[in-house]
Amino acid sequence: MLTAGKRLAVFSIREGKGGSIWVRAGSAFVNKDGSLNVLLDVLPLDGKLHVREAAEKRDTAAAGRFAGESGLEAGVGGHS
Repeated sequence: MLTAGKRLAVFSIREGKGGSIWVRAGSAFVNKDGSLNVLLDVLPLDGKLHVREAAEKRDTAAAGRFAGESGLEAGVGGHS
């Protein structure tokens, strides 16, 4: 349920030969009126974004689930 103040995670999902790759694209926040503010760190190549509730805490099992949370996208694009 979307309630005011809730933090959401924004992902770009890319399909690869080995399956789906989830890249963390930014964050979103729910406003008092139910609308969203979306803050993007990257732009998706295909124009599609996936928004879901952000994980409460990161552990080693969950960190490997999403590429954006495990740091696999570090260095992509050549800018640091």
